[in-house]
Amino acid sequence: MTASTETQRAIQAVWRIESARLIAGLARMVRDVGRAEELAQDALVTALEKWPETGVPDNPGAWLMTTAKRRAIDELRRGKLLERKHEELGHELESLQGTAAPDLDAALDDVVGDDLLRLMFVSCHPVLSKETRVALTLRLLGGLTTEEIARAFLVPVPTVAQRIVRAKRTLAEAHVPFDVPDSEELAARLSTVLEVIYLVFNEGYAATAGDDWMRPALCEDALRLGRILAGLAPKEPEVHGLVALMEIQSSRSRARVGPKGEPVLLLEQNRGLWDQLLIRRGLAALERAEALGGAQGPYALQAALAACHARARTAEATDWARIAALYDTLAQVVPSPVVELNRAVAHSMAFGPAAGLALVGALTSEPSLQGYHLLPSVRGDLLAKLGRLDEARAEFEQAAALTANARERALLLERAAACARGSGRS
Repeated sequence: MTASTETQRAIQAVWRIESARLIAGLARMVRDVGRAEELAQDALVTALEKWPETGVPDNPGAWLMTTAKRRAIDELRRGKLLERKHEELGHELESLQGTAAPDLDAALDDVVGDDLLRLMFVSCHPVLSKETRVALTLRLLGGLTTEEIARAFLVPVPTVAQRIVRAKRTLAEAHVPFDVPDSEELAARLSTVLEVIYLVFNEGYAATAGDDWMRPALCEDALRLGRILAGLAPKEPEVHGLVALMEIQSSRSRARVGPKGEPVLLLEQNRGLWDQLLIRRGLAALERAEALGGAQGPYALQAALAACHARARTAEATDWARIAALYDTLAQVVPSPVVELNRAVAHSMAFGPAAGLALVGALTSEPSLQGYHLLPSVRGDLLAKLGRLDEARAEFEQAAALTANARERALLLERAAACARGSGRS
């Protein structure tokens, strides 16, 4: 690998990690999320031009932020943004125009609160439709590409692209303030914010695309935002439910990836690698959610499911009957094809693979699951357990063709090869 190629990969990694913080900080400055993203992208282009020659700086995130800020300050001084944003910034920008650069940078760094959280609530403003709020926030804060968001929603890529463009335009035209809402508005926007955090965490926990099974930075950002939200809304049970779910799921991170980066499935994980501190934190958050009367909330129910695994010292000790019962409840609270698919897995573990396969059979004609790789993956697993190896192999191969994650594809092809050998396991 050449030095230039290594630098290119380093820049891509830095962008994945830093883009959300960069856009959030710039959005606080220019009060326009669309323009903030453009400034961040400009800084990235500059890095692509300079870093192959100068090398990656010691603090690449700070370098990108400084570069983007300088461009923004130049525009402010030239009046390009002053004219567009005079009503919001007024005398503050006029005073900044006469300030020396070091003092100006200090003023711009005077953060009150958390920029990422502010940006999240802007992205989830009621002026946007629910689907648009989620797509925009995943793009700006999750660092997801349009393709990744489309896969997360099981919708076409052009649909997501249009939502994002429309969202930026709508926010700019509505002059949405870059602030955390007051208590009344907070409740109204909370459900979408929770959904966004949940989706960002899921993308980090099991990446829909790319070469890595997990994207830990996304999990960490989602968990941090969830904890901040729990402080902002301490009496909201679903906030604690989501935090509980993420804490417990995060506890397995070290055990989910093998020495070569390959996926390690839940029942095959070394439970000694599970982070007991995160488990305790998660169980405590679940207790808070339940004490607030939120035991039947969708996130609290999922946290209760995760808790069943966390409490089992071995895979064999898992209380699958309780997990199946919890999935039955979850399917009533938030009915969806994906929940039904997970419910089928739980029933297969509690009552046998034939019981699970019967539930999966009802999902094969579900339109939203036609391109969803986990449907043939689950079906293949159940068929293999029933000894129907030729059918299982075909399902695993279909699942491998549908997934965009390289690690998962390799795992599925190994399962298919095992079926061809007559073992049903890799």
